[in-house]
Amino acid sequence: MRVVIAGVAFDFDKNEVERLMKGVEPEPVTGAAVVIGQTTFPVMQVGEVITGQSRRDFSSRELTQALSRLGFTS
Repeated sequence: MRVVIAGVAFDFDKNEVERLMKGVEPEPVTGAAVVIGQTTFPVMQVGEVITGQSRRDFSSRELTQALSRLGFTS
């Protein structure tokens, strides 16, 4: 599925996001969060890992919307 994050289009599917986040230690959740597998991650951490972009480049709202479209829950 094509999602746009910080003006850049990415083609992700749920399995790919799960694969990219596998083995990543979750940071403490202080704001918006998303459940990937059985682990809760801050959405900004997920965005940084899966896009390679700086967290300053996108908002938690656009990440939450993109991850929701991929089938993840918060």
